[in-house]
Amino acid sequence: MPRPNDRAASALRELSFTRGYTRTAPGSVLVRMGRTTVLCTCCVEPKVPDFLVGKGKGWLTAEYGMLPGSTATRKPRDKGGKVDGRGVEIQRLIGRSLRAVVNLKALGERTLWIDCDVLEADGGTRTASITGAFVAAVDGLTAIKEQLTVPVSAILTDSLAAVSVGIIDGEPLLDLEYVEDVAADVDMNLVMTGTGKLIEVQGTGEEATFSRAELNALLDLGEAGGRAITAAQKAALGAAWPF
Repeated sequence: MPRPNDRAASALRELSFTRGYTRTAPGSVLVRMGRTTVLCTCCVEPKVPDFLVGKGKGWLTAEYGMLPGSTATRKPRDKGGKVDGRGVEIQRLIGRSLRAVVNLKALGERTLWIDCDVLEADGGTRTASITGAFVAAVDGLTAIKEQLTVPVSAILTDSLAAVSVGIIDGEPLLDLEYVEDVAADVDMNLVMTGTGKLIEVQGTGEEATFSRAELNALLDLGEAGGRAITAAQKAALGAAWPF
């Protein structure tokens, strides 16, 4: 089917980062991928969970949520012990993705809190969250660089980006928006580093199967998308880019 706005199969949606979106968090970035909009913040806490106390090692954890007005029908808030299982799965993905590029030993006994709040959802909220969270983490660490014993570049071992790919009517597509996501025969999310290493691959057939050749095509498409996202992150961070 034709893509919205006649976007090419290998084209990302319009991607932008607004740094310093709020003044209270050390790292605060509003990331937009098409209509999908996520506020990513990074706060630094001068302590670690009990299991890390005294070990000279830091920690990073993430939380993710969709605001009530982020979807066409109101998204209920988590409350009264009722937790959205999808949200828990996504926040775990965000946390482990970032921990893959953070030297926790070099961080020292600090905790980086990453919060990703979806303001508007139009597909790819988890990939936008990871992509924006990395930028927020860079700004969060840069804000406390005088307190660190090593440069930010010693804590962050690589950059981090994520993107979705999928197959619709036999055609591999990059960066699916909602109307494409629900129509996809195959849906996949890729998390990768700026140097091209994979951190996580989440892929499934939706009442469909896919071949090894199609998998390779999706990986190639996602890799190219990851490079483009990394370039956009680098441009947005400017002098703060740590590599």
